[in-house]
Amino acid sequence: MGEGGEEKSFNFLQILLEGSIAGGTAGVVVETALYPIDTIKTRLQAARGGSRIEWKGLYSGLAGNLAGVLPASAIFVGVYEPTKRKLLETLPENLSAVAHFTAGAIGGIAASLVRVPTEVVKQRMQTGQFKSAPDAVRLIVGKEGFKGLYAGYGSFLLRDLPFDAIQFCIYEQLRIGYKLVARRELNDPENALIGAFSGAITGAITTPFDVMKTRLMVQGQGNQYTGIVSCAQTILREEGPKAFLKGIEPRVLWIGIGGSIFFGVLEKTKSMLAERRKRELPVKDE
Repeated sequence: MGEGGEEKSFNFLQILLEGSIAGGTAGVVVETALYPIDTIKTRLQAARGGSRIEWKGLYSGLAGNLAGVLPASAIFVGVYEPTKRKLLETLPENLSAVAHFTAGAIGGIAASLVRVPTEVVKQRMQTGQFKSAPDAVRLIVGKEGFKGLYAGYGSFLLRDLPFDAIQFCIYEQLRIGYKLVARRELNDPENALIGAFSGAITGAITTPFDVMKTRLMVQGQGNQYTGIVSCAQTILREEGPKAFLKGIEPRVLWIGIGGSIFFGVLEKTKSMLAERRKRELPVKDE
């Protein structure tokens, strides 16, 4: 019984570690590749009325953002993978979608502690409020307190928890269905294609939440909005329902391509780590 417990613990830690490495790698690659599109999307959403969009400095804030993306992506996948495995073992096979959905939400909550401050600093820099990440952190904390780094936290969770849960659920379910039809493991292009599809759909569905999150995060001390409900009511009253879909084109493009890169890199890294582990097993046995 002791040996079985040790094996389970070892497997859990192995999955946690490999998930963290794969998630961190995928997060950094996709963020670097698609940062300019994200910057354009943020500026479109932050613009009010007929404001002009600034096209310079599309990589503004990338270095500071990567410092947050790496641990956030590592935490998310590191939590998601073992949680998913445990839920799949516990729940009936016909409830696999519930396992994937729940694991995605739990991973999102864990990663939000790093994601939100990173997102606040990134979006303030993208909209030209600060020149560097250290300055942004220092001035935000100085003027707004530590809570300033978590501006829009509620709307972030409102957007990202369903986003993470829906995207990973769609992705995993499509992979399961594809495997059943193909009767084999998926190759890299197939993983990337399914990742793009799940990302694009989820990105479109959650755009209204993303608009509200952006407005709340970039308002600073202006306090134009007091919360999620206030933000939604003000946007609807002053700009109309179409404003909730601002930036949907670059968002769907960004997340669709991002899903392709992220899941492609994620699965490739996971398979490489698994192969490395298999090669090391005979050496350990000796």
